[in-house]
Amino acid sequence: MNRVYNFAAGPATLPLPVLQTMQAELLDFKGTGTSVMEMSHRGAVYTEVITRARESFKRLLNVPDNYKILFMQGGAIGQNAIIPLNLMGGARKTIDSVISGAWAVKTQAEAARYADAAPIIANSCDAAGRFVSFPEFTTWNRSADAAYINICTNETIHGVEWYPSDAEAAVVNASGAFLVADMSSHILSRPLNVANYGVIYGGAQKNIGPAGVTFVIVRDDLLDMQHPLCPAAFNWRNVADNDSMFNTPPTLSIYIAGLVFEWLESMGGVAAMAALNDAKAKLLYDFIDNSKLYRNDVQSKYRSCMNVPFFLNDESLNAAFLEQSAAAGLAALKGHKMVGGMRASIYNAMPIEGVRALVGFMGEFERQNGQAF
Repeated sequence: MNRVYNFAAGPATLPLPVLQTMQAELLDFKGTGTSVMEMSHRGAVYTEVITRARESFKRLLNVPDNYKILFMQGGAIGQNAIIPLNLMGGARKTIDSVISGAWAVKTQAEAARYADAAPIIANSCDAAGRFVSFPEFTTWNRSADAAYINICTNETIHGVEWYPSDAEAAVVNASGAFLVADMSSHILSRPLNVANYGVIYGGAQKNIGPAGVTFVIVRDDLLDMQHPLCPAAFNWRNVADNDSMFNTPPTLSIYIAGLVFEWLESMGGVAAMAALNDAKAKLLYDFIDNSKLYRNDVQSKYRSCMNVPFFLNDESLNAAFLEQSAAAGLAALKGHKMVGGMRASIYNAMPIEGVRALVGFMGEFERQNGQAF
């Protein structure tokens, strides 16, 4: 077997034990004589699959009983429309947005299509057009009549990460609004106070499983605020009342997500993963910070533990870096086209050995090309 260390931002690497279980069960799932992707989603066998996945996800995040976990389709981009369609049926018609990077920009633009007003209440874009921090909570110019506030707590492209404190979330909740958070790229990377949010959502293809399934964690009291034009298949109440099977769910993706959840539990849960993620991130950031060839521009307090963008100070070396890193078994290190440079996504499934291999390569590449520095 010749597997590389895959640093792709998504679809991203999966834990090897999960892939091996998938392989073993693909043709004959638990003695049924059929694949899990071929069986009825309403049968008893698959009902157990989706129920186990939901309960494992709930345990990992310690989701309170007054929240529902939904598995849907369309990704986080789809939820950017589905969310206002589910929440704009109430008296408040304003959606506030905090801009911390490219994904927050997309979310705000979609919100503006459904709300009476969709103001940007804080924006961390600097004079050079970069996102290297998250807007401080004290700078948020919150609307008095906002239904909710959109935030993206980890910007995959820019490598910016932030969580609200319990006190900050309480201020929002006391205003009659609530936080709606896109956590696509760092969900399950560390413990989380779900009660700080009205809605948490994201695509699975970064830190949970393959593309095709979207998770939504929504507080019970928000299930009946739909806009009249909300499609039935996107109506959270319908999805919740039918255990995420109002329509045919992405069965294979949910099955694999369930395997990832069980793998995470076997690894010690999100607290154990947080310790490992912090060690991986520290290893990589410390190397970059002590290098003359590489740099990371994100303010240290906002650096993502999942997505590490970095730049070569001599950009004429970019092509050689990518070619040689790929030859060394380090895949998908090219940065997003929006910002350039390089990016290493070091999600839960990336072992620390992969980060050590990356740092080792980066050090050797710098030694070979350091004459300019």
